[in-house]
Amino acid sequence: MNLGQANTKQNHTAVQEFILVGYQEYPALLFTVFLATYTAIILGNGLIVVVTTLDQALHTPMYFFLRSLSGLEICYTSVTLPKMMASLMSGDHSISLPACASQMFFLLFLGGTECFLLAAMAYDRYLAICLPLHYMTIMSHRVRIGMVAASFAISLPMQLVQIGIIVSLPFCGSNEIDHFFCDIPPLLSLACADIHSNELAVYIESATFVIIPFLLILASYVQIAKAILRMPSATGRQKTFSTCSSHLTVVILFYGSAAIVYLRPKTPESVKVNKLLSLLYTIIIPLCNPLIYTLRNREVKTAFRRLHGDLVTEWGLPSSSNIIHMVTSLMPRYCLIHI
Repeated sequence: MNLGQANTKQNHTAVQEFILVGYQEYPALLFTVFLATYTAIILGNGLIVVVTTLDQALHTPMYFFLRSLSGLEICYTSVTLPKMMASLMSGDHSISLPACASQMFFLLFLGGTECFLLAAMAYDRYLAICLPLHYMTIMSHRVRIGMVAASFAISLPMQLVQIGIIVSLPFCGSNEIDHFFCDIPPLLSLACADIHSNELAVYIESATFVIIPFLLILASYVQIAKAILRMPSATGRQKTFSTCSSHLTVVILFYGSAAIVYLRPKTPESVKVNKLLSLLYTIIIPLCNPLIYTLRNREVKTAFRRLHGDLVTEWGLPSSSNIIHMVTSLMPRYCLIHI
């Protein structure tokens, strides 16, 4: 072993932890915001899981995929937000190399799974609109379970290989990751080795998990658009499109932000942009998903009201009007004036 290899090995073994420097300003404010956001994500997506499970009217393929997506969003957000809140509360922004690798793996694994799950949801809408007579036969319970399982199975081995290669790189010099959490692009910038092959692997993997599912989604919606345009009734076209609008909104937000972060060429200005966009697809989209799917969906809103009515009747919980009255009666007078 020559001197250069020895120094590289020494530097590599010396870096056992990193410092996340993406959120050190205004810790109390950020902790409050993240705590409120995480609580809302858990409650909102958790309610969708509970309602679509308990309500027999929602035991259809579309709501099976929506339930899977909501459960995935809870896990996806739990990879980053608890660590961020713990760091803000304690002031310790360090993260060990194994913990950093684990965070990256689960973030990419669940994110890749969501890409293919969104493609499965688009295919489900294609069958429901373009082949309605064969919809329930094709999209059987076994098929939809297999599609969700395949979304996980496709993502798992690729992410294991990718993370294994990255954590084996030698890291030297600064150990500060200019990000809110451990992610591949900022971590690669700290490696003291030739990372061109790693960057190429990131682009190839990103293309696999972003472009291929997006093309599948695009193909589904091209056929859906053709079917909608052939409908003679404007009311029918509007009603059919409304069943797809929520999914389209999530696809545009998720794929748009992920594509910019992982497929755009790296520039000095891209670091700040990527940090903001990463908050979009890891926090904001999981927060907005319950609102997007419930505010645009009459069946889900009806199921919520039905579940709430059952809880009021069977468990004696206060009704929504009583809750509003109790909350407003406890609020200070100046708050009511500002409202």
